[in-house]
Amino acid sequence: MKKIISFGFVLAVLIISSCSNYKSGELTGVPGRTKFFEPDPFGMVFIPQGSYTQGNNDQDVAWAQSTFSKTVTVDPFWMDETEITNNEYRQFVFWVRDSIMRRMLGEQLDDFVISEDALGNPIEPPAINWDVRIDTRDEEINEILSDLYLADNERFYNQKEIDTRKLMYEYFWIDLKQAASKSNRYNFETKQYEGFIINNQGEKIEIKDRSTFVIRDVINVYPDTLCWIADFTYSFNEPYTTMYFWHPSYDNYPVVGVNWNQARAFSIWRTQMLNSILRTSGQPGVHDYRLPIETEWEYAARGGLEHSMYPWGGYYTRNKEGCFLANFKPLRGNYADDGGVVTIAVGQYQPNEYGLYDMAGNVAEWTSSAFDESAYIFSHDLNPDYRYNARPDDQPVMKRKVIRGGSWKDIGYYMQNGTRSYEYQDTSKSYIGFRCVRSYLGT
Repeated sequence: MKKIISFGFVLAVLIISSCSNYKSGELTGVPGRTKFFEPDPFGMVFIPQGSYTQGNNDQDVAWAQSTFSKTVTVDPFWMDETEITNNEYRQFVFWVRDSIMRRMLGEQLDDFVISEDALGNPIEPPAINWDVRIDTRDEEINEILSDLYLADNERFYNQKEIDTRKLMYEYFWIDLKQAASKSNRYNFETKQYEGFIINNQGEKIEIKDRSTFVIRDVINVYPDTLCWIADFTYSFNEPYTTMYFWHPSYDNYPVVGVNWNQARAFSIWRTQMLNSILRTSGQPGVHDYRLPIETEWEYAARGGLEHSMYPWGGYYTRNKEGCFLANFKPLRGNYADDGGVVTIAVGQYQPNEYGLYDMAGNVAEWTSSAFDESAYIFSHDLNPDYRYNARPDDQPVMKRKVIRGGSWKDIGYYMQNGTRSYEYQDTSKSYIGFRCVRSYLGT
């Protein structure tokens, strides 16, 4: 009997101490916090924290004077081991297509939307029901979806195809830069915001509440397949225009024809896709995919090798057997001598010391950083990043975004770790792709 009483007393003490830890007078922290474990993300490589000397490790061949030696430090992060491929980007395009279809069907058929939650509370606006299969053999469904396809007069040999101009993706992002401005902070004395922000259209908007910092964008997600012809004059590239993005032969080739805005939208979609699944399983949805900042990209390309000229660490573009180490434009324009005339499937050459493939050649890669010739001078030495959210009416010089790594059409100089270049954020090229990063939580 005494044992039962003593056990009950201990249990009661444990319950009381766990529920009322504030009464103990000791600083114990908030109880019940779950331990977070971050598994290795699929298809990504861990890049540890560290410092390195950014900038050229050889002559400034172009005499651009846009890179200067500077010791910088970066936090740890995850990075895609290869560039985003056609098939991976196609998942994004298909998701947008399917969501548009289900929205169109949901306006007339209740099965394709969820208007109530598990407790019977209304959901506004109604959520897409992904569990119902779209039966394209159904005449009613085909009639509802007819506006999503090319009109009869636009079809080639009467082939029924999706009108890719209608594949518009609506997404949101938080403008933390403007939110962090001291003039835009919440005033606890007046109990209101007093500042203004500049939205995507260049309009001055009064800050009413936190929602003002949530920016809405709508963008077409289909790659510019015509870039293969537009990028070159008097050059036969029509087969790439008609086949490169959709044919299975090119599934593992890096996606091209994607501008900077589309690459950012892809990163946001990828973030929401993962976090929504994690939340349904009771896990915190805290992962954030994004384009790498320029400093992260160069640090990852160096592979932990200080002052390395190329990602493979050497001073030459060939190995000891005389084989080229990347897909670029060798010699005087012998495109085929490195194994590929234009792009090739990702991961065909040896990875660098971090396990990253194609950090030099194949396709150049978008970063999140805006391009400025003097950015190395005025940026911080801890996670240095110069960023500017260019608006449609901004001058072209403000729309420059840093690209890194060189491509299949570039000479060896652009393969070097420290070489900087740029392209305009609203343009798409047949030689520019991208890969994503994800910040590591903790150290």
